[in-house]
Parts: sequence; C-alpha cells; structure tokens
Amino acid sequence: MKKLPLAFGTGMLSLALVLTGCADASAPTGETTTSSDTSSTATANDADEMFVTMMIPHHQQAIKMADIVLTKDGLDPRVAELAQQIKDAQGPEMDLMLGWLENWGVEYDPDAMGGMDHGSMDDSGDGMMSDEDMTALEEADATQASRLFLEQMIMHHEGAVDMARTALDDGQNQDVLDLAQQVIDDQTAEISTMQDLLNEL
Repeated sequence: MKKLPLAFGTGMLSLALVLTGCADASAPTGETTTSSDTSSTATANDADEMFVTMMIPHHQQAIKMADIVLTKDGLDPRVAELAQQIKDAQGPEMDLMLGWLENWGVEYDPDAMGGMDHGSMDDSGDGMMSDEDMTALEEADATQASRLFLEQMIMHHEGAVDMARTALDDGQNQDVLDLAQQVIDDQTAEISTMQDLLNEL
C-alpha cells in the first residue's frame, strides 16, 4: 500500500512543490482502480492524491466549527442555517474522498494530518484554524460566535478554493476534478453569503 508523506507544515496551497516525494520516479503516476464510488475506471496522479488527502482534514475542521457554533443558544438563525448547510455538504464529500483513497491504495493517517502546524486565522495560508482560533469560537457567546464563525469560515473556504484550483491545474482524475470544481462553485457562493451576513450583523 502506498503511504503518502504527511508532514506538510502550513503550506497546504503549495501542492506541486511536494509532489516529487510522493512516489518512486520509476513507478506509474497513478494506480488504475475500479470502484462503485466512481463513474468509470480512472487513474489518480500525485496531485489528485494530495488534494484529497489534505481536503479531508479541511472538511473535518469545517464540520467541527459548524458543530461548535450550532450549540450556541441564541445563535443568529441565518448563521445556524449556513452552519448546517456546510455540515450537510461536507460530510458526504469527506466520506467520498476517504473511499477514493482506499480504492487507490493510499493510506490515510488522520493522526499525522491532525498534527500539522497551522497558524492563526491571520496568517494560515491554507485557511485552517489554529487551536487558539477553535478555542475562541468555543468560548464565544452566541452574538460573538455568529460573527467569529463567519470570519473564520470565510478564511477557511478561501483556503479550500485555492486548494481546489491547484487540483484543477495539476490533477487528472475526473472525479477529483469534478469535486474540485464543486468546491470552488459551492464555497465561493457561501463566501459571498457570509460576507453579506457579516455586513448585516
């Protein structure tokens, strides 16, 4: 089973720079798979694998952020609706990507991914929140959490959109390319919605 290196630091957006270490140069760029999760037999290259491997924890954190804010009594109903929408969309996408990795024979280590060093929401290029950011969201009251969630999730979405654009440039698996485009379309629209909400709060 191929195991993808997972020590990426904060540079989730610089996918192309780390691809050379992902596979033996003499080996094929991807493995042919047949799966009920995909529409046809397809190959996945290193860029496809990297995008999926890094988007899974990205989605996991977005869902956790939504879970935190949805526990707040008195949360703005528009923020609550958006948080639930994000959960409903990203949960199935995460399950789909985990299935792809299994079909490609790529080992996913959630502990290693969880140990990546993310900066604060002011300086993290990948959009991931730091532990301090997550704690601030947990400790905020409903009014504070409404605004903080929107500010954090805008940056989180912006990181995901950048990652998806890189996958479109460098990937080859059609299912991955389709998902990357969906991430761009859905999360760009949600960024616009969140910016409007911020202006109204």
